[in-house]
Amino acid sequence: MTAPKRKSRANGEGTIYQRKDGRWEAAGYVLAAAGTSKRVRVYGTTRREAADKLAEKIADSNRGLPVATADSTLGDYLTYWLNGVAVHRLRENTHTRYAACVRLHLIPGLGTKKIARLTAKDVRTFLDRLRTTCQCCAQGLDTEREACCAIGECCQKRLSPSTVTYVHSVLKSALEHAVREDGLPRNVARNVKTTALRPRRFQPLTAAEARQFLDAARADRLYALYELALRTGLRKGELLGLRWEDLDLNTGTASIRRSLQRTRTGGLTHLPTKTRASERRIALPTKCIHSLKKHKEQRERKRETAGLACRDSGLVFTTPTGGPLDPANLARRFRSFLDRAGLRRIRFHDLRHSTATLLLEQGVDLVVIKELLGHAHIGVTAGVYAHVRLRLQRQAIDTLGNALGLTDEDPDDPPAATVVR
Repeated sequence: MTAPKRKSRANGEGTIYQRKDGRWEAAGYVLAAAGTSKRVRVYGTTRREAADKLAEKIADSNRGLPVATADSTLGDYLTYWLNGVAVHRLRENTHTRYAACVRLHLIPGLGTKKIARLTAKDVRTFLDRLRTTCQCCAQGLDTEREACCAIGECCQKRLSPSTVTYVHSVLKSALEHAVREDGLPRNVARNVKTTALRPRRFQPLTAAEARQFLDAARADRLYALYELALRTGLRKGELLGLRWEDLDLNTGTASIRRSLQRTRTGGLTHLPTKTRASERRIALPTKCIHSLKKHKEQRERKRETAGLACRDSGLVFTTPTGGPLDPANLARRFRSFLDRAGLRRIRFHDLRHSTATLLLEQGVDLVVIKELLGHAHIGVTAGVYAHVRLRLQRQAIDTLGNALGLTDEDPDDPPAATVVR
């Protein structure tokens, strides 16, 4: 009996065989991050899985996307990861911040290291150096104007702890993808612990300040926006991305589907909400329903008067001519409003913090606040407003302490037989 012929591999399929440990290994040549041709190996529990992994790498290589290999430098790999992987998974503004982080800090500090030889000690040493190095010196910012380090008088302009933590998180994300691609056995950056950041301090409006804020805003053209921000905690981009079709003023609900952001390449752009949990449907306060109806009537009268000079973009909050409101312009307008009204200067985002703080102080459940704000996890809500919850706990303990401090003769003492459940 003639033995069956072994199935021949297609051109470019690479080598596929079963190892002694039972796993399948596939190997083939692809374009590497340095621009050269490299042989890569991938593994799978079945022949099909290994073949599919290799086929994906070869397809990326044929499209001109380099594939990271263990002997690539970290600089080459980060360039590949930014342009071939992260660009398809991140929002544009996030990708821009990642790219700046890689260009300014990671490549200058670790770019020449071989990715396979990178150790946790290398990462820890790099982060320690990043914390203590003057950025004017590191980036040569003062060379041309002959100041600071250029004249031997260092200004000690160091990165903030939050920026150092951000650099570390970008490196962890990049190396995590290398592990998933079978290029690295482990993510050494995860073995390095950074100092826990103190939560950012913010000073939300008190109930009295919030009432004063709303009273002062009544005469403003964007009163409905300011009131909606304070009463619902919507993000700035979510407010500016609202369309009339998202509102049901009869039932008193709003569907949050998009966010208006300014991007480097597209300008003012409507993007999906920050996270999947941010896409939500919220109940509108009665006061907001009234102000939104009034705002709509004013806009319609304005359009009738201005005619073609005022276009209809479908957005709820617009410029006087009907165009989208730039988030940066809104922030400037908000600061000017606070100054004119003689109110304490806060960030626009602090209206959102004010909403959550005031709701917590009124005893609203944390889960309800989490859903209203559109946080992905309740741990985010609990973490951001931990100081508020601690204050409320202290008030509760003091209340109990006052009760326990009653004398035996106090008529308000509960009967001894009362059972507390």
